[in-house]
Amino acid sequence: MNTNGRHLTINGVRLWVEDTGGNGPPVLFSHGLLWSTRMWDAQVTALRSRYRCIAWDHRGQGQSDVPNVRAISIEDCYADAVALIEQLGVAPVHIVGLSMGGFVAMRLAARRPDLVRSCVLLETSAEAEPSENVPRYRTLNRVARWFGLRMVANKVMPIMFGRTFLTDPARAAERDTWRERLSRNRRDIWRAVNGVIERQPIMPELSRITAPTLIMVGDEDVATVPLKSERMHAAIRGSKLVRIPHAGHSSSVEAPVHVTAAIESWVGRVEKGEHV
Repeated sequence: MNTNGRHLTINGVRLWVEDTGGNGPPVLFSHGLLWSTRMWDAQVTALRSRYRCIAWDHRGQGQSDVPNVRAISIEDCYADAVALIEQLGVAPVHIVGLSMGGFVAMRLAARRPDLVRSCVLLETSAEAEPSENVPRYRTLNRVARWFGLRMVANKVMPIMFGRTFLTDPARAAERDTWRERLSRNRRDIWRAVNGVIERQPIMPELSRITAPTLIMVGDEDVATVPLKSERMHAAIRGSKLVRIPHAGHSSSVEAPVHVTAAIESWVGRVEKGEHV
């Protein structure tokens, strides 16, 4: 993708940032765990002619540097988002976050409303990691740490993608691409995984979100099931909840046309000052 990518030092850590530039309203994309800015390629390609699209790799992931800590906390990633917006001078932004990216986006909208024009949350949760998931995720993380994610890619793929994407013969090449991207994660991705597993809930703060908020969830998401989006919707005043048919936990990849159209419509209406 023809986007200006560079490393910026944010809170003492070099983060990889891709910025289309231009004078359009800024849309900031926050990716999910184990991925990178690549999960937003379809959306950036479609929106860049009208919006300034900015996507970054969270610390410890993608092309960003990895701090030598046991766990890269969501609070640190939230602080990075604040500093990135302020350093680029682009506030207020339309923040779009998927899964872990949504954890960051919710904190941003709740705590720094001055930085947020609107909020789009995909496949995410305001709750702590369910206790029943933790042993399994810690086991996968130990394997990834010592042997690499390639060893567990086939177990992680059904968490990250819905059954429609995983079984469609026409999308075999796409699946191979994403499985390879997953497998190529550095072994020290375990530091970021710990931060997600150990995150604190943000649910008590959702009542503070005043920015127009769109919540989207795939009806095949098994990692953050639709019920969690319904609870977020109930907690954020005036929010809108949309279900994405035939999509799992990586809906920006699985249903790119649907997701892009929803983001474009939402951001456009907010920019026009329409009631959303």
